[in-house]
Amino acid sequence: MKRKKNPTLITLLVFLTTLFVFQFTQYQFKWIKLNPLNGYYLDATKIKFTWKDWFSTTYQEKQDKYLNDHFGFRTSFVQINHQLRFSLFNKVKTAWVTVGKENYLYEFNYIKAVYGVDFIGYDSIATRMQKLKSVQESFRKLDKNLIVVLALGKGSFYPEYIPDNYYERSEPTNLEIYRKYIAEYDIEHIDFHRYFINLKEKAQYPLYPQYGIHWSHYTMCLVLDSLVNYIEKVRNIEMPHVYWDTIIMAQPRYPDNDISKAMNLLFPPKSFPMAYPDLKFESSAGKTKPAVLSIADSFYGGIFEIGLDSLFTNHQFWYYNRDIYPNCKYKWLCTYEVNYFEEIFKNDVIILLGTDATLPEFGWGFIEKMYDYFNNEL
Repeated sequence: MKRKKNPTLITLLVFLTTLFVFQFTQYQFKWIKLNPLNGYYLDATKIKFTWKDWFSTTYQEKQDKYLNDHFGFRTSFVQINHQLRFSLFNKVKTAWVTVGKENYLYEFNYIKAVYGVDFIGYDSIATRMQKLKSVQESFRKLDKNLIVVLALGKGSFYPEYIPDNYYERSEPTNLEIYRKYIAEYDIEHIDFHRYFINLKEKAQYPLYPQYGIHWSHYTMCLVLDSLVNYIEKVRNIEMPHVYWDTIIMAQPRYPDNDISKAMNLLFPPKSFPMAYPDLKFESSAGKTKPAVLSIADSFYGGIFEIGLDSLFTNHQFWYYNRDIYPNCKYKWLCTYEVNYFEEIFKNDVIILLGTDATLPEFGWGFIEKMYDYFNNEL
């Protein structure tokens, strides 16, 4: 008896064969140009065949990793997978990121800061702030200014969208105790954390995005304007100012969508419009442009990328007191590769900025290193 063909099975085989052919030809010839995935990742490199690696299985392991990272249409399959996880299950593959209520995105560290999960203790903070006060006074004697800046993390700005029962509040927060000792030791500082909390309900434009981790581009412009005014006051100088005549309202663009871009979705999620000032700089004619060094976490990165040559001289950003920008845009350079103290003392102003999420390591060694220098070297 003649066996009856199964049309469903035939269709499936034709589909899988076609898919395999498309994948293989795309892998070999890259005949469709695809945009690379966003975010930081390292693709495996192709390994050269040797009999030694073959018999030790090194070749097979590395070749398997290479093929997994380079198979045809990998970017599209990754995007489809991420889109399904986000749309159907409110899950993300991006490291250290969680989905809150109404799809607000958070990094875990900013949630921990809200609940005091990362609290480092009264003594640790008191000791650091004692040293910071001493360092600030030592800089002042040299006619230099150390400006301490407390920034506001997204978890603190949008606590209402943090998932329920994420953590239990059992400790004071680092921020609360930092504030206690900042007041006790009379440390000069700018508290943007308190300022933007108070401004939240009154602000004309959104201060923090739904799908980004940092303060908004609009908020960065406000911060930059305030920093200029503060530097003018403490140094008794007149600097060029920033200003804007117009503000464009648009769907979030970088950096206001930095997390959603890193999620590598097929369809960028829609959000409320964000504000984008047409930022301009006054002429520096007849004005003073101080030499400024900023030691900070990623919240300063967006401000630095605005381009501050019109305001500051020889401006550098030391990311976590480790990576030196703008040098790192072209060739990696770290603070341990330069004469640390010589670079510090080239500046009139040092900005030390951290969010509530990075307060456990605030200063990232700068405070302790400068305290030891001033007390042992001078």
